[in-house]
Amino acid sequence: MQFDSSTTALVLTDPQNGFLSPDGVTWELVGKSVEENQTVDHIEQLLGGAKSGGYEVFVSPHYYFPHDHRWEFGGTLEKKMHDIGMFDRTGPLDLASFNDSGADWLDRFKPYLEDGRTVVCSPHKVYGPEQNDLVLQLRKRGISKVIPAGMSANLCVESHLRELLEQGFEVAVVADATAAAQHPDLGHGYAAALVNFNYIAGAVLSTKETLQELAV
Repeated sequence: MQFDSSTTALVLTDPQNGFLSPDGVTWELVGKSVEENQTVDHIEQLLGGAKSGGYEVFVSPHYYFPHDHRWEFGGTLEKKMHDIGMFDRTGPLDLASFNDSGADWLDRFKPYLEDGRTVVCSPHKVYGPEQNDLVLQLRKRGISKVIPAGMSANLCVESHLRELLEQGFEVAVVADATAAAQHPDLGHGYAAALVNFNYIAGAVLSTKETLQELAV
């Protein structure tokens, strides 16, 4: 893949406290992987590189509103997210208690994400972007190549990778700018994601490699 600021964008999934802060409700599951990959540092580096290079940045966030908790069924991790109040907000038009909550961005990311240029899409609701406006926002800006990063590797990042490929985008994943849960019964989510990244993506890059491409 050849990156070009007119056709290539960085896409971040769930760069939020619920996943990436030691105070987040999932830290017990994902913290080891986040620290091993230096995920927070790498996401911040990608944001800096993308902004410096004139690349568009899109965020596909994860929010749950009170009406979402009335769903009658869900998958294993989906139900867990509802049970622990992950990404909860008081309403789609209400920012009460939002600042510094699990649904908010990490403070380190805010200068980049709140610069007035970053495109914050409507929330995805399970793992993929099928239910939000990410694809529309990308196409409206003439983007044909995307670089996904963020959380979590085998869930939202992989689901975005798959759907964006199906939608006709070229996709290069940044393998060390994500992380995933490790669970004694469910397995090692990051290891599972890496296998699929290598099978599916147009390219699997490190943060260092991605920054070199963005700077060309």
